[in-house]
This record gives sequence, C-alpha cells and structure tokens, in this order.
Amino acid sequence: MERLTVQDKKSILINSLKSRYKLQYDAIQPIPYIKDRLYCVDKVFVEGGTEINVVKGATKEKEGPWVRVDSYKDIFTDPRMNAKRRIIEAEAGYGKSTVALQLAYDWCNGVKDSPFKDVEILILLRLRQLNSKISIYQAIKLFLVGPKDPRIKSTDIKDIIESCSSVEVLLDGYDEFPDRDGDTGSDVGRIITSNLFGNIDVTLTTRYLPKDYDKENTKLVRLVGFDEKARDQYIRKAVTGEDEESVAKIKRALKSNPILDALCQVPLFFVMFSHMTHEKVLFMRFNSVTEFFRYMMKCFHSHKSNKSMDRNTRPHNVTYELKFTELSKVAFEGLCGENQQLSWRKDGLCTRLGQGFYKHYNAVGIFVEEEVYNVTNEQTSTADIQTRTDVRFYHQLFCEWFASFRLVEIVVATRNASELKNVLDKVDPFNLQYLYRFTCGISPAVGKRIIEYLKSRRDGDKFAILCILEQTGEVDGIKDTVRDLCSKRVEIDDDNSKLLQRSTIQLLEIASRLDIPISCVWLRYCSPRVDESGLNLILESGLSLSILSSLQKLEIYDYDRRLTNEEFAAILSYSSQCTSLKELK
Repeated sequence: MERLTVQDKKSILINSLKSRYKLQYDAIQPIPYIKDRLYCVDKVFVEGGTEINVVKGATKEKEGPWVRVDSYKDIFTDPRMNAKRRIIEAEAGYGKSTVALQLAYDWCNGVKDSPFKDVEILILLRLRQLNSKISIYQAIKLFLVGPKDPRIKSTDIKDIIESCSSVEVLLDGYDEFPDRDGDTGSDVGRIITSNLFGNIDVTLTTRYLPKDYDKENTKLVRLVGFDEKARDQYIRKAVTGEDEESVAKIKRALKSNPILDALCQVPLFFVMFSHMTHEKVLFMRFNSVTEFFRYMMKCFHSHKSNKSMDRNTRPHNVTYELKFTELSKVAFEGLCGENQQLSWRKDGLCTRLGQGFYKHYNAVGIFVEEEVYNVTNEQTSTADIQTRTDVRFYHQLFCEWFASFRLVEIVVATRNASELKNVLDKVDPFNLQYLYRFTCGISPAVGKRIIEYLKSRRDGDKFAILCILEQTGEVDGIKDTVRDLCSKRVEIDDDNSKLLQRSTIQLLEIASRLDIPISCVWLRYCSPRVDESGLNLILESGLSLSILSSLQKLEIYDYDRRLTNEEFAAILSYSSQCTSLKELK
C-alpha cells in the first residue's frame, strides 16, 4: 500500500469526522416513540437563552455578572469570551448536546457566519462513551474514525492535530463521564485543567462544574431555556410551519396547562409537548406534572401497541406497561447511589429485567442503546478491542419517573419520622426535584409524609407547596396556602438555592393566574433585567419572572448597582404591565 503523508491522513480524518457527525446531526428525534421521524438539527434548532460570565476566573463562589447574548455563536465570537477553555453549563434537557450538534453541522457544511468556519478540524466527543483508560487519541480513533479503518492509527491522530493551524474540541456531557471528578489522571481531566491541549480551544458541556478545572483560563456559559419568543420560533420552524391555527392550538394548550409552564421552559419537554399536542385531535388538560408524565408514558406504550401486528404480544405489552418493579429499583439505585449511574450494560440489564421487558421498553423509546468500546489500558491494540452495548434512559427525568415508584415503597417501609429523614437526607431535592414531585403525585399518603419532611428543611416550605399541588392534582387544593404566602412580603434572594427561587417563582405565577393578590415581591441582590420581549424579568440565577397581573408592590434591592437609562426604562415598562401594581421601589 502506498505510504500516506500527514496531509493525506488529515484529509482522511476530516472526511471521517464529517461522515460521523452527519449521522449524528441528521438523527434528531423530537418524540422518542416515533423512531421513523428523524430531523436534521438545523431544521429544528432554535436559539434558547444563552448567558456568558465575562469575569476572568469566575467560579460558583466568585461569580461576576451574567450577560445575555443573542446567539450560541457569541460563546466563541464575543471578545469578552476570549479564552482557551469554555464550560457550557445547563440542567438536563436544556440543549447542551443540541448546541454541540448544531456547531458540528455548521462546521461540516461551511456555514458562513459560523465561529468554526475557518477551523481545520473539529473534534466532538460524547464523554459518556469514554473512561480514564482511553487516551483522547484512542477515543478519536474509536468513536470518530472507526477501529476498522487501517489507514489511520491513534498515533497518527496526534501528529495530524499538531500539524493543524486551528483545532476546536467539544467535549459533550462531563456529568456523564464515568470517571468524572476522580483522581484517575484521565486525558479528559488533564484537558480541562489545561495540562493537555493547552494551546487548543476546548469547550466542555455539563450539568455542573467539575471539581477541578483551569479556573483562571476558563470562561463560563449557561443555557437558561426557552422564553416565549423561542417557543414561538420552534413551533413554526419544526412543528406547524406558518399554519396560524395550529400555532394557536399549541399555545392555547400550554396556556391552559399553567402547571407545565416551568417544565416547558426546558427545551426538550417543550419540544415533546408541542409535537404531542399537534399530533392529537383531542385537547388534553393536565393538573400536575405527574399527570402529564403519566399521560406521556401512556402515549409511548399505546403507540407501540397500535403498531404491533402480533395480537399475541399485546397482553405482554400491557403487563410491561403496568408492572415495572425491577426497573424502578434500577432507576432509584442509579440516581441515589453513592456514585450516580445513568447508563447500564445491556446484558446485565436484560438479565435483571427480562428479555421481553427490555425489548418492549427499548422499542417504545424509553431506553436508548449506544455502542461502547471496552478498553482496559492505553496499550490495548485495535484488534483486541471489544464492543459492548450500554443503555440509558431517553432523559434523566424518565429515570426520575420510574425511581419515584421505588421511593414510594421505601417511604412506606419507614416506621417513623427519624427513619424517613435518614432516607430522604440522601435524596437531594435540588438535583432531583421531580423525583419528589412524582412521588407525591403517585401516592397521596406517602406525599403527606414527604411534605412534612420538606417543611422541616431549611428553605423547603415553598417546594413543599409544589409537592402539595402534585398530591391534590388541583390548584384549588393549594389556594389557601398560596394566599397566605402572598399576603406577606415574598422574598427572592440571590443567596437562595435555585430550587427555592424556582419554587417561589412558580407559586407567584400560580397566584397571578388565580388572581390572588400578591402584596409585595422583594428581589434582593438578584440584579434583575428585562428580556428582549419586555415580558420577563431575568434574575442573576438565570431564572425568569413573568408579568404578575396581581402584584401590588415590587421592590428591587441591589446595593452596588447603577442602572442605565435603558435598563430603568425597561423595568418601568415591565412594571406597567403588572396591572395591579401600586408601588415600584
């Protein structure tokens, strides 16, 4: 075979990367149970809220101001973001992986205004597929080139990267990296601390910041979800086109389901809600998030049942839909174990759940399979590398749904408040708020005990009210509690946890919709600013407060902040739309 030059190998690598990325960005699946309807990322991608922290060396403990930018492209082009390391942080379902795929699409297709238009090589790796024993060059060979291509070896990739004029690296999903935050000496750990690829631009996506990273040379970014404008764009771009009647139908459905409003700020769930509402002839109204999830699961199973031609399998399908005790144990152990586990080996999971059960849940779209390579050390030759299939839930909230049934069983088994506290102290409501809410919605008796526990926790009282709403399934069931809360000054402090802020905001929005008077809202050190639509106050935490029609007094307290004329005018405009407002301070 003719000897290949580095330039030849570079061309082979670039073609391999573009082929691999095309398979990924052409396979966007808005509704997981409709597997034959795949979209190109560019056909469904919509700009959500993106914010950058412009302070050098910003950390969770030492944050500077967060600044809203117009586009995901500004993460790379804004002069204030000039750095070799960037971390994009967002909760599950906020579109971190979708942004990564859109960037890959831009690079592959030479999009003119892409920040990567002049980049020679883009490396996009999904960190859940890696481990500490795989070098970064092995990972590129295995997952992006393919182990069976003899033309390029792992050592060649190192030479190719060093010969390039420009390289961008995207590491997607640090929170799913099996050896995250461990002292393993992994290449991933060395990259984020700038001990490897120090002169190459690297962007990491994650649900939370790593324990150890190069703080002095890393700029922080966060995705804050879909606002009204982004929702409208998505409906028109990916669901209805310019069919105004269909657009209005989806918007009416969301407006009639206020309890889902916070959930639908998460792009993934707004996408599912939009497509499901568009597909259905009958309009559905949901009184709780639990009710919505129960309905969604029914859609998954019924779609599979309707497509099945074998009538003999239908009784089994119904059994699998209703009886999933072992799956609930798997989900709970994964979420609440000492080291959170969100993927499992297929063979082990099949043994535990049963082949028929596993096949059903994989077919309906609740499970997602992924090929993973077994690498025992960096010296493992390509010929010796074995593959295996790992399995994960379509989304972490699906895992929380099934885990909630196990939590019901565990709470029932506790004999007193002390035993209950020992159990729930290990289940963090900040990271697993929907696990709590689902559990309260599934079992009123268990919910009552959990709500008492939450009320005993510092800052847990407002979250407890949301759990009461799940339990009753009716807003009327919490009217008196919300009225009592809103009769006094309601404080939102930047020191509050994000869970407490989110809970407080949801309760204020429920009060506004029920026309319950809100005597006063006090925003302390929250640095609120009005978004482009003029309909939301964006807080320092990234959460937004919509117009409250029953708000009577708004106080904004920031000790060391001076408003520009434009910022002040925007706050006045926002306040004027709160139709019951008597005082702005």
